[in-house]
Amino acid sequence: MRIALIGTRGIPARHGGFETCAEELSRGLVARGHDVTVYCRRGNWPGNPTTFEGVKLRYTRHLDRKALGTLTHTFTATLDALRRHFDVLLYFNVGNAAPALLAKLCTGAPIILNVDGMEWKRRKWGAIGRTYFQVAEWLSTHVADRIITDSTVIQRYYKDRWRVPSTFIPYGAHIEGARSPEVLAEYGLAPDGYFLTISRLEPENNADLTVQAFARVATDKKLVIVGDGSYKSEYAARLRRTADPRVIFPGAIHDPDRVRELYCGAYAYVHGNEVGGTNPALLRAMGHGCPVLALDVPYNAEVSHDAALLYRKDPVALAEKMREILGSPDLARQLGVRAQERIHAAYRWSDVVESYERVAQKALAGTYRGRPSSDSEMPEDVIAASRV
Repeated sequence: MRIALIGTRGIPARHGGFETCAEELSRGLVARGHDVTVYCRRGNWPGNPTTFEGVKLRYTRHLDRKALGTLTHTFTATLDALRRHFDVLLYFNVGNAAPALLAKLCTGAPIILNVDGMEWKRRKWGAIGRTYFQVAEWLSTHVADRIITDSTVIQRYYKDRWRVPSTFIPYGAHIEGARSPEVLAEYGLAPDGYFLTISRLEPENNADLTVQAFARVATDKKLVIVGDGSYKSEYAARLRRTADPRVIFPGAIHDPDRVRELYCGAYAYVHGNEVGGTNPALLRAMGHGCPVLALDVPYNAEVSHDAALLYRKDPVALAEKMREILGSPDLARQLGVRAQERIHAAYRWSDVVESYERVAQKALAGTYRGRPSSDSEMPEDVIAASRV
């Protein structure tokens, strides 16, 4: 099949979950014999390379604005894709339902759309933004030949809210250990000497709650918060003004090798994201064997199962879990082992690639025209693990 991936910043991955998924998926599909093109933003990678490990890369323009960057790039990418006769168009992000509609009107290629989570719940959006994403959700159910949901919670939401079936395919993660622990010293860190969180500095990711909780904990360990805010973020600026000298803000780190070492060297990983489906940063932390403290929301509980300590959205509750894991190194080790076992059981990238391939094949064959019920293309053992 000739497949186009549209709606991410591009690969090699430097930004977030969509980009990581696009990289793993495109490389995996190429390895399985398909012709894959990923649409990228200019400047995503120095020199704007035209290929990456057998994947074709194409660049189109966009407006560098908070609310318009993704949408304008997806429109220009769609216009380019219409001229290239792809067999399947795979879109990421429910906000891209409008350009996907353009593709539906102008080409016979089936459209698959990974909707991610409920974007309209993010506190960074005003009334106009929230309304747009709710409309986009509705539109996605009419545009896509098949919707992909990365969480069974999101799958149930689309079935209940929009009466639309979808295919559950989560993100994946690799199981890896440290390779260059000396990298930690460049950030003034030592192995097991810090709590870690990696996310965009946005309100719904609750880094402020993590900082407040950490201030209540008597420890000489540090708290490392990796990530930047979107554009000129007052929330991110306010976070950095914390008076606690134990809190470190190294900014966004795009080098995957450095990110790996930060995960592997952490005493524990704090995951405060409350909006979305299966979170790639949480999966990576678990794949690297991090003991995890996760905000108790359905998405995080689904992913972590028994491989994390869940906490209420309250600094006192999180501080209590921090003290618990600090007081029991054995518990920390057990959680790290369980985390990697969980990734191996339910979140293997090889299974993810095969599942997307099957959905693309079915979409091309017209299988979804009758809107069969919600399903999963993941192996039976993975489906069983996901429902635990």
